[in-house]
Amino acid sequence: MLHNAAPTTSLIAADYWPIILLLVLAVSFAVVVLIVTHFLGPARKGDVKGGAYESGMNPIDTARKRFNVRYYLLAMTFLVFDVEIIFLYPWATTFRQVAPGSELSAVFLGRILFFLLMSAAAYVYAWRKGVFRFD
Repeated sequence: MLHNAAPTTSLIAADYWPIILLLVLAVSFAVVVLIVTHFLGPARKGDVKGGAYESGMNPIDTARKRFNVRYYLLAMTFLVFDVEIIFLYPWATTFRQVAPGSELSAVFLGRILFFLLMSAAAYVYAWRKGVFRFD
């Protein structure tokens, strides 16, 4: 006869040992790497070494420099397509579970086709505006 007894505390703790071991290894690896690089890395100090460094530009000029708006447009276009891909994954997993030929499958397919068509229209608009040209 089988008993449906609750698991003992030692069995529950044994299930967490791999996670605890992984956390200990991760933290110890980070600490060891920081200590080793502190002792083995170069230790040059000075005004230039301690100065601010931003995106490869020398910090000599003013910070109020104008950037071409195309950089921002390209970044926004990238974000649009990145978000599109994020929305495609849940749609694809849900669409697999819908019965083929049902009314719901037509609605699902129509919505994603509309979404993809609008994204393609945004891409064509950005292309015609010259967002992808850097001359």
